[in-house]
Amino acid sequence: MRRRSLAAGLAAGLLAAGAAAAGLVAATAHFVAALPPLPAPAAPSAVVLDKDGRLLRAFTTADGRWRLTTTPAEVDPRYLAMLVGYEDRRFRDHAGADPQALARAALQALGAGHIVSGGSTLTMQAVRLTEGRRERTVSRKLTEIAAALKLERTAGKDAILARYLTLAPFGGNLEGVRAAALAWFGREPARLTVAEAALLVALPQAPESRRPDRFPAAARAARNRVLERVAALGIISAEEAREAAEEPVPATRRDFPLLAAHAAAAAVAARPDLSVHRLTIDATLQESLESLLSGRVPRLGPRVSGALLVVENATGRILADIGSAGLFEDDRAGHVDMTTALRSPGSTLKPFIYGLAFEAGLAHPETLLEDRPTAFGNYSPRNFDSTFQGTVTARQALQMSLNVPAVALLEAVGPARLSARLGEAGAVLKLPRDAAPNLAIGLGGVGVRLVDLAALYAGLARGGLVPDLVIDAAAPAPGPAAAPRRILAPVAAWYVADILSGTPPPDNGRAGRIAFKTGTSYGYRDGWAIGFDGHYTVAVWVGRPDGAAVPGLVARASAAPILFEAFARLGERRAPLPRAPAEALIATTATLPPPLRGFGAAAEGPAVAASQQRRMRFVFPPDGARVALEDGSGRRQPLAFRLEGSSGALTLFVDGRPVSLTGHEAGGAAADGSVAVAGRGFVRLTAVDDAGDADSVTVFVE
Repeated sequence: MRRRSLAAGLAAGLLAAGAAAAGLVAATAHFVAALPPLPAPAAPSAVVLDKDGRLLRAFTTADGRWRLTTTPAEVDPRYLAMLVGYEDRRFRDHAGADPQALARAALQALGAGHIVSGGSTLTMQAVRLTEGRRERTVSRKLTEIAAALKLERTAGKDAILARYLTLAPFGGNLEGVRAAALAWFGREPARLTVAEAALLVALPQAPESRRPDRFPAAARAARNRVLERVAALGIISAEEAREAAEEPVPATRRDFPLLAAHAAAAAVAARPDLSVHRLTIDATLQESLESLLSGRVPRLGPRVSGALLVVENATGRILADIGSAGLFEDDRAGHVDMTTALRSPGSTLKPFIYGLAFEAGLAHPETLLEDRPTAFGNYSPRNFDSTFQGTVTARQALQMSLNVPAVALLEAVGPARLSARLGEAGAVLKLPRDAAPNLAIGLGGVGVRLVDLAALYAGLARGGLVPDLVIDAAAPAPGPAAAPRRILAPVAAWYVADILSGTPPPDNGRAGRIAFKTGTSYGYRDGWAIGFDGHYTVAVWVGRPDGAAVPGLVARASAAPILFEAFARLGERRAPLPRAPAEALIATTATLPPPLRGFGAAAEGPAVAASQQRRMRFVFPPDGARVALEDGSGRRQPLAFRLEGSSGALTLFVDGRPVSLTGHEAGGAAADGSVAVAGRGFVRLTAVDDAGDADSVTVFVE
């Protein structure tokens, strides 16, 4: 009797709720507008997407929930049809509460002696999920009805569906259909099988007692009831329902996507107020290269990690960003982002030493250099293999990464100039104990970040203009007033790229496909390989994050194979290296102007020796001067110069390339003239006369 009495009371309450719903539906707009507003839904999880909207990484909310924002457009249409058909067939027609459903629920409760269904619409469920209340009483039901009417007046049907799709519980700490699809099926909810869709319809009704990983029988039974109902409604065919009912339910939860983990964490930390972050990363490429790195690095030894970046040269967009070889591998310090760690660059700065020497007119790729035991004060560099090659061209010296020629050129260029140029190009440099730049920086005596080396080498691919690396897809493009950062003059950059394209590849590579340089730091602590073609730059680092030595870690055998495999995985998106600029001097050693045939001890002939005594010199502009080239009307004037001590015909080089002179007059021991200079920044002038005498100055033009 007591049970029957309770059921009768519940039925009466539900009937009353139905009557109330009917009354509220018919109420005036003024009354509904006066109802208190519904609280905002709980904050969603922060998600990080790739350039095409694919999920890279999601983060739990402050209360430990996976709550991923989901809209109807992001869900399989058949799942939506099954959800509405099973939960709320008149969803598109009612105003928030369905009197027919409430009356049906009351009659079911009266006949069964307990509540069979609550008669809640999807709108009422969205209200309940928003408020976070679970009690099932008559008063609570009336409150939900009122709030549902309010929600219907202030939000469209798709917005209400989106609220349900985002907040519905699916077991454990899973909220929302997107989190559920990723956790139970390992895929986005945009494409679901009939069995998967039916399970996702069934789980929110009893998310804990139907968890498929804990109660597979209950989950399967609930799913099959959904299949029967939606088949009876004609949403799916009877055959589809039978086939789906035979499928197993998932036995375990799957891991959420975890691509570009370090970059994603940095994006969220930088903008914690955003729930959706979009990066320039290409998820497919990222996944492929993460697999490459995690497969290759463990072969290099215990506690060794790795990092890799892919940059699109034209835009500076980062398409792949791998900070370690395994985020959760504690023995490799996988949580440390090695793309931004300061490490010794080994020989990877040598190309910029040669580039500055080419730019200054001190050398050409075919200039002869000496690789012999040489002391630079107290500094006596040796090659990696402790041998010396004798007389070589600059091309050979850079391709073989010889140390003595690089240091000799750096001495002429000036370590401070190299350091300043790298800094002006955006590189972060860390000198030991903040000492002044010295010759050791050319062989790795400075701290550099992988991300900066990637940008600098992308600059070589772009004719000397270093791009601003971009990983935030929402970041505005640089404005037209943004001053470009130049690491080298165009001709010097091409000379370097042309040399590096001839560097012998590792065993898994083909020659001439990319320009690249390797570097091994002192003590076998760091292995680097950075390369580029006409479209991409790839930068690789391997080593121990704690800075300990790795016996036998040689970049050519460790980092270079990873570099070449990464380029192979770029596939058809590759592009050839740029062609030579018109100003490039294509010559052999013998056909070079005499001052460029040899450098230092390799200089040949009396003309070259005389030129090194600098009998000819620039009187104007003086070395290190700043020269304004715009007149009062804003027109740009050529750069004027005056030489003393010249003999005969004069050849002038601007940043290493020969140029035509304007208004050149030579008379006795003096020569005056001017040369057109585009843009602003450092300019190197080198003059060579018929006798082979030469002089150079570097000025900053404005």
